[in-house]
Amino acid sequence: QVQLVESGGGLVQPGGSLRLSCVASGRTFSMYSMGWFRQAPGKERAFVAVINWSGGWRNYSDSVKGRFTISRDNAKNTVSLQMNNLKSEDTAVYYCAAGSYSMAVGNGVEYWGKGTLVTVSS
Repeated sequence: QVQLVESGGGLVQPGGSLRLSCVASGRTFSMYSMGWFRQAPGKERAFVAVINWSGGWRNYSDSVKGRFTISRDNAKNTVSLQMNNLKSEDTAVYYCAAGSYSMAVGNGVEYWGKGTLVTVSS
């Protein structure tokens, strides 16, 4: 069993930056690929980024590529999402996920966090 707790959400102006973190419980953290998803108001949950167990492989949605960076620290059971040049359309609840690397294509999430709200507005 893995429990995921996100933090770092908040209100930021367009063009600003924010860093989300997700801390995982359990000693098996390094076995999982970790990812971030988001759900904007009135829309379905969508893939944002994924990183494999070693950190050697990363994948991003086209909408965030070049602006967001996912990273992980297996010693601290933490995965982070650095978000730069934020836009109003990035406003959403952001969820941390643990599972397989195939979560990038719609399957393989075994555990979800409860989410943290990011609002991009002037």
